[in-house]
Amino acid sequence: MVEVDDRILVGAAQSGDLDAFEMLVRRYHAPVYRIALRLLGSSADADDVTQDTFLRAWRSLARFRGDSSFATWLYRIATRRCFDLFAAHRPTQTLDEEQHGPSVDPASTIEQRERLRAITQQIQALPPDQRAALVLREFEGLRYEDIADVLETTVPAIKGRIHRARLALLKETTAWR
Repeated sequence: MVEVDDRILVGAAQSGDLDAFEMLVRRYHAPVYRIALRLLGSSADADDVTQDTFLRAWRSLARFRGDSSFATWLYRIATRRCFDLFAAHRPTQTLDEEQHGPSVDPASTIEQRERLRAITQQIQALPPDQRAALVLREFEGLRYEDIADVLETTVPAIKGRIHRARLALLKETTAWR
């Protein structure tokens, strides 16, 4: 099956083609959800942000000019919504290893589970701007330029945020060696 380019789908969706927008939703639902889950640490909040992101994207699609990729624009909407939730301080539950997607290997040790829990807690404890930059880079594999576009800042600022986040995580995990 041939994958249709985002620009073609966006153009069709801007003309009112619901099927084209549905294809975009299918294509980007998982990455948007992963970003929200890793930023918020709550599957319920991540579900809400994901749904709200696509609703806002549909409502704003006519104003999408294509200055950035559709994915970058969508990730920007999702991270802004996550930042709104940070400001409201209303996470509903904590992230545990079962919410990471595929189930944890049953043979994994208690120590591995505790390390996973500890690193998840440390990521959640990072300031929102550092957490967002780290999640977009390390978990979603975005380029620095794309992260800067999503978070509406400069590449050096993004590199600094990621560096500080990595240092904070390294400081907490040094004892594990």
